[in-house]
Amino acid sequence: MSALLQGFESALAVENLLFALLGVLLGTLVGVLPGIGPAMTVALLLPITYLVPPAAALIMFAGIYYGGMYGGSTTSILLNTPGESASIITALEGNKMARAGRGAQALATAAIGSFVAGTIGTLLLSLLAPQIAEWAIKLTSADYFALTVLAFCTVSAMLGASPLRGVAALALGLFLGLIGTESQTGQSRFDFGVDELSRGVPVVVAAVGLFAVGEALYVASRMRHGVPQLIPVNKVWWLPREDLKRSWRPWLRGTLIGFPIGAVPAGGADVTTFLSYAVEKKLTKRPEEFGKGAIEGVAGPEAANNAAAAGVLVPLLTLGLPTSATAAIMLAAFTSYNIQPGPLLFETEPVLVWTLIASLYVGNVLLLVLNLPLAGLWVKILRVPRPYLYAGILLCASLGAYAASSAWQGLVVLAGIGLLGFVMRRYGWPVAPAILGLILGPVAETNLRKALQISQGEVGALVHTPFSIVVLGAAVLAVGVPLVLRTRAAVRNRAKLREPTSVS
Repeated sequence: MSALLQGFESALAVENLLFALLGVLLGTLVGVLPGIGPAMTVALLLPITYLVPPAAALIMFAGIYYGGMYGGSTTSILLNTPGESASIITALEGNKMARAGRGAQALATAAIGSFVAGTIGTLLLSLLAPQIAEWAIKLTSADYFALTVLAFCTVSAMLGASPLRGVAALALGLFLGLIGTESQTGQSRFDFGVDELSRGVPVVVAAVGLFAVGEALYVASRMRHGVPQLIPVNKVWWLPREDLKRSWRPWLRGTLIGFPIGAVPAGGADVTTFLSYAVEKKLTKRPEEFGKGAIEGVAGPEAANNAAAAGVLVPLLTLGLPTSATAAIMLAAFTSYNIQPGPLLFETEPVLVWTLIASLYVGNVLLLVLNLPLAGLWVKILRVPRPYLYAGILLCASLGAYAASSAWQGLVVLAGIGLLGFVMRRYGWPVAPAILGLILGPVAETNLRKALQISQGEVGALVHTPFSIVVLGAAVLAVGVPLVLRTRAAVRNRAKLREPTSVS
C-alpha cells in the first residue's frame, strides 16, 4: 500500500498527469478511427522514448492502450465498424441500439462499464502482480523457455482466420529477430552482407513498418470515396435507472471473465468479449432482445474488454511476456530504456512500476470524465478524410524510423517491412504474431541456450520441471485443438455436400 501511495504521488505530478491525459485522448481517438488501433499508435510513438523519461512514456502508452479499448466501441455503436478488433462483438447489439434511437445509452454503458472493469482490473493487478513476481523468481531458464513457447503458440493460434497462417507469421517474426550479430558467439546471421542489417532489425522500425505502413497501404488499396453515414447521438451524461439496473451485473461478470483470461498467455481482449457476450445471452431474462439491441450485449463485452487490458499487464510486468500486440510494443519501450520487465522489476524499478499502476487508476477516471460528455466530438472526428489521415500516418512513420536509425537506410528497411506488412494483410496473415516473434524470439533463444548449457546439451532438461511439462503441453494443445476442430468441421462440410438430395 505504501508503494502504491508513492506511485500516486508520482503519477499525480503535473508532467505525468499531462502525459496520462495525452495518452487517454490519443487512445480514444485512435480507437474511434477505424483501422487505427493502440498497437499502431504506440508503435508510431516509440521514438519518443529517446526524448522523455521512462515513467512519462510508459504512462502515455498505457493511457493509449486503455483509451483504445474504449474508443473502439464508438464506431461499433454509431457506424457498425469496429475501430478495434476487440470491439467487434459490441457492434452486434450497440449498433441496433443506436438505430433504435438509444445510441446515447449504448455509449454510456460502454463508458461506465469500461471505468468499472478497468478500475477493478487495476486493483487486481495491484494485489496480484507482486505475488506473481515473487513466485516467478523461482522459475528456471527451461520454465521461461516453456512460457515463451506457450505465448508463441497461443497468440499464433488465436489471432487471424487460420492457425497455420498465425504460425507462419510467427516464424517470419522469429526470422526477423535472428537477423544480425549473435550475442554469444559474435557471428553474423542472415544479414546478407548489409551493414544496416548486421545490427539487427530495429524493433521500432519493424513495429512501425508492419502496423502503420502496412495498414496505411492496405487501406489505401481499398479506399472508397464518400463520407460514412453516422447515426446522430444526443449528449451522454449517465444511464437511466432502468438501464443501470440491467447493466451492473454484466459489468461485474465481464470483469470476472476478462481479467483472468487476459492475464494468461492465451488471452487478449478478443476472446473475452465473445465469451462475455455468450454468457450474457445465456443468462438474460430478455432473450428476445438479443440481436435487436440488448444493452447487456454491450455492457458485458465492453467490461470484459477493459478488464482484459489490465490482465494483459500482469504477465508483461511480472514475467516479461506480452500476450497482445500492444503489450509486445510496450515491452519494446521498456527495453529502449534498458529495463527488462520480469520478476525483478518490482525490486529494481519499484517507483516506475508503481507509478505506472497508479496512472491506470488516474487514466480510468480521465476516460470516464472525458468520454461521457465528448461523445459528439469523437463522432465529428470520424468525418476526417481518409487520404489526409493515412498520409499523416506515413509521414509520422517515416520520421520515427529516421529518428530511430539516424540514417537513410532506416527508411529503406521501413519501406521493405511496410510492403511485407501490406502483403500479410492482403493474404490474411495476422501481424501480431510476427511482432511477438521479433521481440520474444531473442528471449526464447537466450533461455533455451542457458537451459542447454546448464544441462550440458541434454534436451530432456527442457522438460525437467513439472511446470515446464504442463506449460509445453498447454502450448501443444493451443495449436493442436484449433487444427483438429477445423479439420473435423471441414470433413463434416464435405460429407454434407456429398449427401444425395431427396427428390419429392
